[in-house]
Amino acid sequence: MEELIWVAGHRGMVGSAITRLLESQGRKVITVDRSVLDLRRQPEVEFWLRANQPTAIIFAAAKVGGILANSTYPADFIYDNLTIQTNIIHGAHKAGVDRLVFLGSSCIYPKLAPQPISETALMTGPLEPTNQWYAIAKIAGIMSCQAYRQQHGRRYISVMPCNLYGPNDNFDLETSHVIPALMRKFHRAKREGASEVVVWGTGTPLREFLHVDDLARGVVFCLDNYDEYEHINCGAGFDVTIREIAETIAGVASFKGALTFDTTKPDGTPRKIMDSSRIRALGWKPEISLEEGLKSAYGWYLENVAQAPR
Repeated sequence: MEELIWVAGHRGMVGSAITRLLESQGRKVITVDRSVLDLRRQPEVEFWLRANQPTAIIFAAAKVGGILANSTYPADFIYDNLTIQTNIIHGAHKAGVDRLVFLGSSCIYPKLAPQPISETALMTGPLEPTNQWYAIAKIAGIMSCQAYRQQHGRRYISVMPCNLYGPNDNFDLETSHVIPALMRKFHRAKREGASEVVVWGTGTPLREFLHVDDLARGVVFCLDNYDEYEHINCGAGFDVTIREIAETIAGVASFKGALTFDTTKPDGTPRKIMDSSRIRALGWKPEISLEEGLKSAYGWYLENVAQAPR
């Protein structure tokens, strides 16, 4: 049977990177817009899968956001993600799709998990409260893949990325993650001649960041080379403080003012870096340095977001 890969969530940052990579490899990709298919509607998802018959699915569709969005819309995050996951995974099985790669998140791990976080840390302690609803949904997605693998022999796997950034990121200050939010803040401050930029928290939490193009390579690598019951981590392998990230982005954006840290705002997890030794042992490793990636991402923001008509 000819390979036909459905990238679910192809317009998002992760899905678009995976689609670009697969197409550059000459592989046949199928996509569908949300205006055509509502992934929260099970009958529609099952009908679409039967009609289009992909041979594999890369599942990058999700409702995502930062601390503020997760805290403000917890019901939306748990409902949308649980519903979309259930519909696609069960629909894939019913349509006879034997291969599926589910994309999770490093937030599945306990808030105080030993660092670096190995795959075995899953469900060994309480989650970070600020994004626990999203995390619970992602854990359910991992276990759904394992359940269909165990009961039906489906070759469904799960890949856990660390924090991501890059082209097609979300730059909305109310719903974005730290890197795009800071890029927008510094760009606006430079444009308006502001003397300072305020950053949430103390600046001390440590985070691991991976360029989305590196993740895309990791996901496609796993599609081709990984077929195990346990989920697998895919991270950069090093972490930096939020202060360091803010200072680097300030430099990339040529902002000359001061950085002020608002310590009344939550920090989230104190440190989060994953142990990605398993995927590295299989032969994958990141190729884009943090500074190179941030320069590229800021350039994309300038060209595609900052200049867009409002």
